[in-house]
Amino acid sequence: MHPLASPPSPADPALVGVFDSGLGGLSVLSVLHRTLPSHPMLYVADSGNAPYGERSDEFVTERTLAVGRHLVDSGAKLLVVACNTATAVAVAALRERWPGTPVVGVEPAIKPAVKASASGRIGVMATPATLRSAKFQRLLDAHGAGAFIVLQPCPGLAGQIERGDLDSPEVTTMIESFCAPLRAANVDTVVLGCTHYPFVRRHIQAAMGPAVELIDTAWPVSRQAARLLGAVDSDSVPPGRVQLETTGDVEHLRSVAAHWLDFEINSVAAAPF
Repeated sequence: MHPLASPPSPADPALVGVFDSGLGGLSVLSVLHRTLPSHPMLYVADSGNAPYGERSDEFVTERTLAVGRHLVDSGAKLLVVACNTATAVAVAALRERWPGTPVVGVEPAIKPAVKASASGRIGVMATPATLRSAKFQRLLDAHGAGAFIVLQPCPGLAGQIERGDLDSPEVTTMIESFCAPLRAANVDTVVLGCTHYPFVRRHIQAAMGPAVELIDTAWPVSRQAARLLGAVDSDSVPPGRVQLETTGDVEHLRSVAAHWLDFEINSVAAAPF
């Protein structure tokens, strides 16, 4: 049993397991911790295999199930797939493997974007794997009818963000190149379809202009997690411990988390899985 899950007690808040192909899911973890402050959380960054968005579907499914097994074995009572690519490609496999464990995935916020857009012209920035997935196509079919939706694959952007320098010329140059077609299409709303992208939100906003609304999914994900847990938090409850694990460079994780998160965390190397 993972130390975050012990000593077990029926009164203890449930351990929430969160994972991403790398560090982008920290944007979701941050909101989850605000929404469920008493719950201990274990976050796995599979940075040794990142980014998933440019991997095969078979590889993404294999890694998603491996990380899911690690989290369940560590005592997680709810899983949050804080990765758009893993959600699009493999969340069904995860739910099939552990039907008794609630799973919350993230997906591009097409429905809220259609509701928010005044012109009906919407851009979606996401990884190539997310945009080619059958799950994303079903999302478009369900909620995109009547809207003009421009799909913008952003190969390499998550990987650059993963390096931790959010203001690097490589990051800003990529963002400009990916935003140019969206500006040309006169979209008034842009969906941030990767959990890495909120960390460079200000650069995307600058590239698109102040009149364009940017939408991501961290808050709806956290509300769904709270609903599934039946969570009722109060200020009188002590905060739950948050541990980060990585299959990559733990010092890089510590450095990035210290800059990107505003609460206490413990970062360690993940045991092989």
